[in-house]
Amino acid sequence: MNYLLGLAGNQNCGKTTLFNCLTGSNQHVGNFPGVTVEKKEGRIQKYKTATLVDLPGIYSLSPYTAEEVVTRDFLLKEHPDAIINIVDATNIERNLYLSLQLMELGIPMVIALNMMDEVRASGNVIEVKKLSEKLGIPVVPISASRNEGISELMDTVMRTVTFKKRPERMDFCTGPVHTAIHSIAHIVEVPAKEAGYPVRFAATKLVEGDQPMTAALGLTEGQMHIIAHIVAEMEHELGTDREAALADMRYTYIEQVCAECVIKHQETREQVRSEKIDRILTHKFLGIPIFLGMMLIIFWLTFSVIGGPLQDLLEWGIQEITNGFSHWMVEMHVSDWLRSLLIDGVCAGVGSVLSFLPLIVLLFFFLSLLEDSGYMARVAFVMDKLLRKIGLSGRSFVPMLIGFGCSVPAIMATRTLSSERDRKMTILLTPFMSCSAKLPIYGMITAAFFPDHGALVMIGLYVLGMVVAVLSGLLLKNTVFKGNPVPFVMELPAYRLPAPRSVLLHMWEKAKDFIRKAFTIIFLAAIVVWFLQSFDWSLTMVTDSKNSILASIGLAIAPIFAPLGFNDWRASAALITGLTAKESVVSTLTILNGAVSDAQLSASLQSMFTPLSALSFLVFTILYMPCIAAFAASKRELGSVKSALLTALYQTGAAYVTALIIYQIGSLLLHFI
Repeated sequence: MNYLLGLAGNQNCGKTTLFNCLTGSNQHVGNFPGVTVEKKEGRIQKYKTATLVDLPGIYSLSPYTAEEVVTRDFLLKEHPDAIINIVDATNIERNLYLSLQLMELGIPMVIALNMMDEVRASGNVIEVKKLSEKLGIPVVPISASRNEGISELMDTVMRTVTFKKRPERMDFCTGPVHTAIHSIAHIVEVPAKEAGYPVRFAATKLVEGDQPMTAALGLTEGQMHIIAHIVAEMEHELGTDREAALADMRYTYIEQVCAECVIKHQETREQVRSEKIDRILTHKFLGIPIFLGMMLIIFWLTFSVIGGPLQDLLEWGIQEITNGFSHWMVEMHVSDWLRSLLIDGVCAGVGSVLSFLPLIVLLFFFLSLLEDSGYMARVAFVMDKLLRKIGLSGRSFVPMLIGFGCSVPAIMATRTLSSERDRKMTILLTPFMSCSAKLPIYGMITAAFFPDHGALVMIGLYVLGMVVAVLSGLLLKNTVFKGNPVPFVMELPAYRLPAPRSVLLHMWEKAKDFIRKAFTIIFLAAIVVWFLQSFDWSLTMVTDSKNSILASIGLAIAPIFAPLGFNDWRASAALITGLTAKESVVSTLTILNGAVSDAQLSASLQSMFTPLSALSFLVFTILYMPCIAAFAASKRELGSVKSALLTALYQTGAAYVTALIIYQIGSLLLHFI
């Protein structure tokens, strides 16, 4: 038999580490149907007939975030054969809150009591057998990072699945809450069973005022009136609201269980150490500078010390392969047009993207270290207050920061955001951050027009991108993305050394995902750009790009940019090719101007632009829609081509308006001067 298992737990409880231990490389990554929340599933190594689905980290089964909705829908609609509920043993009281809700589903379940090595090292004790008896489900102590207890866990899970052993106890309530839940259970028993929902779970959710459950059961007006009366009586007797009453009920039972099963002498060494470190890293004034310094070191290592040489080495290798391939085609007398297509189109286009792979892998390596160590949770906490002013929560800062390196991994990183509103807004704003691919453009223009003020111009461009992002956030939060960011609740986990296996698997997944997404788009885009640069409208291959289709398109759209100060067709053509990769702006202008040296290119640019129009061109280049690879990432994360196109149009519109303002105001100032 093939079994479907769900892996559920709070955030930062070691869920990913356990998933990697159980599945190894037998896993693949996708999205849950209809949403952009990441879905990981894989075959369990010891039991090939069992498929494990890694559900998003959540704190409850209330449908407030995309992760909670996904987990809840999976458990209720996919009907897994069992749930593996991973619990952080060092913070057992808080973790068991989700466990009690999962038990109400009536699905066979096993608790994996993780990080038991830390509990033992601190001298604390958890009586596992007694805990299992109190909860009425199997409890297995493990340490996922050390691969301890994993075999015993899976043996217990498979026994539970085989004998379909459901939780023996689901009733943890007393007093008015007990009366309310059981009264409502009698009312909704029939509609709950018809809808395929566990009666106890349905009754509990109705006590909470859960709207999706109310709609799913299709209750009559009379039934709803009775339920409202029962809940009102419960609230009156307890002197609290419905949600607080259920939370108090669960935590009261958890406290009773832990009082009998947990002997806690002191906090674990990891928790004590974390508190000391946090006094510095989350300091009111030092927190942000420390983080920026840390990211500066990461970017320096990624793009210069380690990544730069690796990228150069890969570029050299690609060039050698391309030259060898070109030489072979010459010897084989391959036609000129086919050789040009494969060398100037496919190899050049795909090779330019492939050279970024070391940077992507290295960046995710360092970010995995920060995330798995527990530091990224602190970053979101520190930045939350600042980002909330523009309608985002602290979680959005990490993707936006990654955007200074490359927009593709930055957009991919937005899937960690808990709100669809925040995710979409962050995807829209992230490309305003100046990615590394734009640096050659900055260098080209500043060398030609602002050689004595290069550093000032560069700093100004980076700041301008951030200012436009802030202004866009203020605009969008009151128009398209009305509403407030989701309440920002995040546990600060203890600092821990990342598991090497988990980090390496994370790097592999992201690299594979980047290659699969980017290369299909880039491959097609490279062919299109080559064709447009190489043929005229009669489909005759041209020797001068001035006569190409691309040149004619550039001439057609050049008047659009006249108000921005540049209407040369070569600039328009460069902006078009820049959609494949921003570095293409430099290469296109170099080719179209026939420049063979930096000095010749600077002279040609000075004939195309004035200093003010060159600045306007730079501003537009910073802000207009990102490359095809980033567009493809946006399309995947947003879930539709239409949403990605609207996002790109807004970014390009913002670029046009900003460049227009700078050029027109600059022209007025120059006129009066």
